[in-house]
Amino acid sequence: MSEIPLTSSVSKGCFVFKSASKKRKRHVGVGGYLVDDSDENGSDRFRICQKLWETVQTNTEVIQDQLNKKVLDSLAEFIKKHGLGCSSDNWRQRAREIPTAALMLGVNVPDHAMTFRSLCNLLQDSVTPFVVSVHAKECAAVKLLIQKVLEQLMGRGVSVDEEQEDDTALLQRTQCTISALCQWYKTVTKKSTQVFPQRTESLTNSDFPQSLPVVVIFKDFEAFNSQVLQDFILICSRYTQELPFIFIFGIATSPSAIQHRLPHSVSSLLCIEVFHSLSCTQHLASVFDKLILNSQFPFKLSSRVIQVLVGIFLYHDFSVQNFVKGLQFSMLEHFKSQPLSMLCCQKQEALLSAKTLSKKNVERIRHLPSFMRYVETQEPQEQVRLLTNDEHVKEVCQKLLKNLHKYHKNYYPILQCLHSLTSSLPKFPLGKHIRELHVSCIEKNLWETEEYDSALQLLRILAKDELVAALRKCAEILKSTKILQNVLQQLEDFIGRLEALEGVSSEDSSGNGIISGKMEYQKTDLFQLQKTLLEKESRRTKRMNPFEVLRSQVIEFIDSLVREYLTPAELQPLNEVCYYSSSGVLRQRLNVTPRTSIQAALSHPFYYLQNESLKTDAGTISSAAPDLCIVYKLHLECGRLINLYDWLEAFLTVMSAAEDQDTNSEECGKYDSLKHARFIQAVSEMEFLGFIKSTKQKTDHVARLTWGGC
Repeated sequence: MSEIPLTSSVSKGCFVFKSASKKRKRHVGVGGYLVDDSDENGSDRFRICQKLWETVQTNTEVIQDQLNKKVLDSLAEFIKKHGLGCSSDNWRQRAREIPTAALMLGVNVPDHAMTFRSLCNLLQDSVTPFVVSVHAKECAAVKLLIQKVLEQLMGRGVSVDEEQEDDTALLQRTQCTISALCQWYKTVTKKSTQVFPQRTESLTNSDFPQSLPVVVIFKDFEAFNSQVLQDFILICSRYTQELPFIFIFGIATSPSAIQHRLPHSVSSLLCIEVFHSLSCTQHLASVFDKLILNSQFPFKLSSRVIQVLVGIFLYHDFSVQNFVKGLQFSMLEHFKSQPLSMLCCQKQEALLSAKTLSKKNVERIRHLPSFMRYVETQEPQEQVRLLTNDEHVKEVCQKLLKNLHKYHKNYYPILQCLHSLTSSLPKFPLGKHIRELHVSCIEKNLWETEEYDSALQLLRILAKDELVAALRKCAEILKSTKILQNVLQQLEDFIGRLEALEGVSSEDSSGNGIISGKMEYQKTDLFQLQKTLLEKESRRTKRMNPFEVLRSQVIEFIDSLVREYLTPAELQPLNEVCYYSSSGVLRQRLNVTPRTSIQAALSHPFYYLQNESLKTDAGTISSAAPDLCIVYKLHLECGRLINLYDWLEAFLTVMSAAEDQDTNSEECGKYDSLKHARFIQAVSEMEFLGFIKSTKQKTDHVARLTWGGC
């Protein structure tokens, strides 16, 4: 008897066979993308990368909370002020007036989500549990806006359509009106001690539970339909005596956006107060100081990578969150592409890893450009040991890692001191922000630039009080870092000597010198007189006062610090371990150009499809390419207007080559309905992608829209 189950039956039916249990596919974790069978250190690199990733996330959130604390506390006080007084008769300036906070957040829209999240948590914890946040894309109509408000407040589904039959998604059918919300609010406030026991325990005012405000946050105010906003505000204004509404408008542009979207009859119902958050550039400066200009954070960025990230920030979105994501992507790319990135960690852990380097990793260290330059500077015997003895390389690697960490510890305090000295100079020769100075220092020798010479010239004409104030700032920076104590001691010595000088003003430094010798004049012509005066001027000697002598000594001391501690990072051995320098990869991933990518895909489909039959020489068209690629390459040979019939004939010629037809035969060039349909579809896709458009200038012609494609 056959083992196949019998399925024959008099009546037709459906027979179900249980398949054998299949082996589950092995799930590859996140760390699997960094771990390779041929790389024994992949797990260590993933662990270090994950730890640094969490550090970036934590520090970013802490910075965000610190920067927004002032404006969020002001908003909380604003809501408390209007909420606490809502039980009295004078809690509104005029009848039906709604307190409204216009929160100016700036054009960095991607950063707004974190700000509103912190605001909601603060209000719900300290002011009122009735906080609603709405997006414009979810509120295309007034009914939808009211539905969202009721859903978030009541914590259950709300029906917009009273004739809706599907009750599975609704906890209880409720009429979607503000009057229903009023009834619910009265019920909740009466039972506030039972509904919100944790919050009511912390309240000291007995009237506060009856005056809990209802806060509605419009996250993207400019994106809302103006008619929807007007209707919602008019409806809410009729219930101000029953519901203590408070609005918060999240505005990205300026306060005038309220007048542009709301007529006077509606805006007059709002009691508006404007709140400003810190600018995104200040936020970026804080993130830069905390994450990049920090010796405790081992991962570093090269000058070109910083320029790419800052360029995207300044010229695209002003988003600090996107800047942080770019930093995290750079970190992930560095730990994935650099096998020696396992040494990119804290000092003690890096030294332990250097002791246990494998033979393969020792060879990788020998091939590092910075290590090769270091070997070239050593004695011949030492060079032989570094190229042949693995244990000696491990010892030298530990010493170089110590020097690299010491370089970073000394670099950042001196960088901050130089920035404090030059940030107030006219025209900012070394940059207005410290990130600009940092890029200049790690890219090349700063003291060889014209900007540095210009900054020193301006420092040499500083007045006494300005110079003392600048040196005091440098001393405070060094005191906070608790390193370079010898430098701090010399700075304090200069400050004491400058303060000891009495009766020296800034005008004394600009006084004229004394001419040595007595000038004798005699009758002569103009040319001879000019020559005599130039000779006298060349012999003029200038006598410097004590302040000028001391000021020149201070400038020379600062110049020596710059030459000693602010050397380029590329000159440090093993800098490739910590520094990510692939700016081209970063620009390609973050600053993408869709049109260039589409043109590259249509011109060279092999780059994406990896099909050997698609490889072609320059200027040729592969008959095996997709129809869209063939049509695109043919259109590059045309002018401003393209004849559709000629285009079709050329397409059919290429298709005939794909079918191995003789180009001289009668069948070549003839087309059937299938080829015609394929051509029409490819042309339609070209129009959809924006390469061509229909035109009425000529019959059966289309206009070309792009130029320069290859």
